[in-house]
Amino acid sequence: AVQLLESGGGSVQAGGSLRLSCTASGFTFDDSDMGWYRQAPGNKCELVSSISSDGSTDYADSVKGRFTISQENAKNTVYLQMNSLKPADTAVYYCVAGRALISRVAKILSVCRRAYGYWGQGTQVTVSS
Repeated sequence: AVQLLESGGGSVQAGGSLRLSCTASGFTFDDSDMGWYRQAPGNKCELVSSISSDGSTDYADSVKGRFTISQENAKNTVYLQMNSLKPADTAVYYCVAGRALISRVAKILSVCRRAYGYWGQGTQVTVSS
């Protein structure tokens, strides 16, 4: 069975850092694009960052220079290093994977997890001022 296990969420003060991890199983990790979306209450689901199967990365303007996505194929794991966190970063963060995911899924969705790809259960990130 396909599984995406997220970890690393939590509560931090503004300016702090967190590293999210997403470990995948049950599908061919190397052939898949990976991404992190987030959704705060009352907000749309937005793409935070993505990494393609060939290693190309992309970031939302709101996180450029603060967040870094990376992957470790040997561990089937993708990471999101989040630095200089702001209260506006507070949301549930979802890991998503799929072949050609980047071209198939919009950067803005109404609801996370209701789109193409394998989605994790989400991990809460709370940033206090």
